[in-house]
Amino acid sequence: MPLDAMVLTALRREMEKPLLGAKIDRISMPEKDMLVLSVHSREEGNHRLLISLRPGSARIHFTSRTFYNPPQPPMFCMLLRKHLSSARFTALEQPVGERVLLLRFDTTDEMSFHAEKTLALELMGKGINLSLIGEDGRIIDCFRRVDYSETARRAVLPGLYYELPPAQEKPSVYRLDREELSGLIRGANRSAEPDRWLLNSFSGLSPLLCRELAVSGWEGLEESVLSLRGMAENGGFNPCMLLENGQPRDFSFLPIRQYGEAMEQRIYPDFCTLLDDFYSLRDKSENMRRRSGDLTRTAKSALTRLRRKLAAREQELLATENREEYRRRGDLITANIYRLQRGMKSFEAQDYYQEDCPTVTVPLDAQKTPQQNAAVNYKLYNKAKTANRMLTGLIASAREEEQYLESVMEELARAESDRDLAEIRAELLEGGYIRPTGPKKMKRPAPRKPMRFRSDSGRLILAGRGNLQNDELTLHTARRTDLWFHVQKLPGSHVILSQAEGEADELSIRQAAALAATFSQAAAGGKTAVDYTMVRNVKKPSGARPGRVIYTDYKTVIAQSDHALAERLRIDKDK
Repeated sequence: MPLDAMVLTALRREMEKPLLGAKIDRISMPEKDMLVLSVHSREEGNHRLLISLRPGSARIHFTSRTFYNPPQPPMFCMLLRKHLSSARFTALEQPVGERVLLLRFDTTDEMSFHAEKTLALELMGKGINLSLIGEDGRIIDCFRRVDYSETARRAVLPGLYYELPPAQEKPSVYRLDREELSGLIRGANRSAEPDRWLLNSFSGLSPLLCRELAVSGWEGLEESVLSLRGMAENGGFNPCMLLENGQPRDFSFLPIRQYGEAMEQRIYPDFCTLLDDFYSLRDKSENMRRRSGDLTRTAKSALTRLRRKLAAREQELLATENREEYRRRGDLITANIYRLQRGMKSFEAQDYYQEDCPTVTVPLDAQKTPQQNAAVNYKLYNKAKTANRMLTGLIASAREEEQYLESVMEELARAESDRDLAEIRAELLEGGYIRPTGPKKMKRPAPRKPMRFRSDSGRLILAGRGNLQNDELTLHTARRTDLWFHVQKLPGSHVILSQAEGEADELSIRQAAALAATFSQAAAGGKTAVDYTMVRNVKKPSGARPGRVIYTDYKTVIAQSDHALAERLRIDKDK
């Protein structure tokens, strides 16, 4: 559900005490539509305030999550750092029944003059925005600029006086007095469904909340709405998450009865923890797909072009298979040149290349002499021979590049964080698949450590997150006596099973093989073959692409991907 006015009211009350008087230590934008304010107060300690401006998940709450910040902060982030660094919160204000929150700050400029500045957060549907407002009430800048061409919306531009969003034409449940509210409900047209009537008659109510208030029908509607008013005035919220088959589906500030046992309800101690869990669980895979979309399109386009080129080269190679026919014709012309004359279109001769020396017809170009006809056939033979040799090498190289791009696609599907995507981007940039933009010397992301697991027998297992890390793990990190695992003939992670404490047991080998299958292109399939050998038997060919190795003296086991096992054995916290 979108974050409605009541949830925002509960959040404001919850965050008010920790924020009032707190000082902003750091401002960052890990994503183009996400702002994180690191604040500190002597009484409440450190907090991270997350503000999301993404349609469908716009919100504000404290978060315990950590984020990877890009090397170059967006311009809006730099503007906020200029005006709000070291500022102190003085107030959190919310117009009654509106999804608008005003964050007031006491700031000090370069000349040590104090000024009040405000962040106006608007969380209404298409009007999601964040504006920085000066002491004179003018907009210094805003996240989304709205000019006068959008006649249906008010203008939001630097230099204009900030105005609150216009109130809806429908009356607000939270602004009407109780007698007036009761009168409207009693005089309602009861031929309509009560939840639809509520949604069409009042502002500040979400569809989920309307259905919940009307769960008892018209008879209990007045009591439910008045109870909601009392909760808005006096508190008593119950943060609740709704889960379907273990996946988050919705959240509310009161227990939801309308779904019965179809959905699981999980009660939380506060709204910040609820929203942090809800969006981190719901958006993890969706966010990675969205953020990796440009890289996925780049890799997919390169793979499509490569396969198209590969098909054309294989067709050309197929055409060179008859090159021996040109040499045979040249030899037959040379052997019978004494009886050939210019102007002949063909001649018959015994084919001494075949066992029974049958008589065959050899075509000729009537415009050329016999010597020229022989030369043309020899030239075609040499051209086809050279093309066959060159095309064979190019096709082999293209096949290797195809495997590499498939491994990048598989790597993107397994990416867990922005740091993983940054490493993949750097890899594609070095490979020439992405054109460099901006400064020539871009700051390369700090390499991440490999995924760490502990087998049920206590053995350490490491798994690479991508091609570059696979190379580092196999060629530099692992001991020569450790065991190396890789799914057979498919892209996937290099998995290392430590043998520092002696020869690995059978259970650890099976679990390491299962991890190699889990973090590979075979993860969605059934059982697959996994090869393993000692690290000293794994070599990287000269000039090979990242992640490409050859290995010898290996054994093969049949394993099946098991994400539950991977989650249970994983011991690293930086997921």
